[in-house]
Amino acid sequence: MRVPIRKGDKRLGQKPDPYLTEKKFITLKNKLDKLKNFSRPKEAAEVRRLAEMGDFSENAGYQLAKGRLRGINQRIIDLENHLKVAEIIKTNPNLKTIQIGSRVTLKRDGREKVYTILGSSESDPVNKIISYSSPLGAALIGHKTGDKINVTLANKEVTYIVKQIEQL
Repeated sequence: MRVPIRKGDKRLGQKPDPYLTEKKFITLKNKLDKLKNFSRPKEAAEVRRLAEMGDFSENAGYQLAKGRLRGINQRIIDLENHLKVAEIIKTNPNLKTIQIGSRVTLKRDGREKVYTILGSSESDPVNKIISYSSPLGAALIGHKTGDKINVTLANKEVTYIVKQIEQL
């Protein structure tokens, strides 16, 4: 049987970003264990219980439970694939350049801001954690303290000066 492909599924063809901190890796591994050992058995039992009620075509509870079980199974597959390709971010403290896993202090217009550069699955711009593939993160990779970096953000050119680099 062929699995239907839903047009609205944005994840089709996208590979997960392999770069994770050790903390995020452990979090995803725990989430996978919870899905496999708690959520899926519980939902499978519910599907079995509702299946005993008979007519599947008019059993809305059964249809909803099957949908939830399919969602859990898909999430398990996604997490397993993500963990399979995951690379734990390890910085080289001897390098004096910005790399994935660096905490960078930037100066712009007399104000300083501190950003942490991680993988896209951990980015949180509100908390100043940016992805290495974001416009600013990509522009910063490979630069040293004192470098001036020009980045185009929202159709305007912004200049940053690298003040400090810390390796996590």
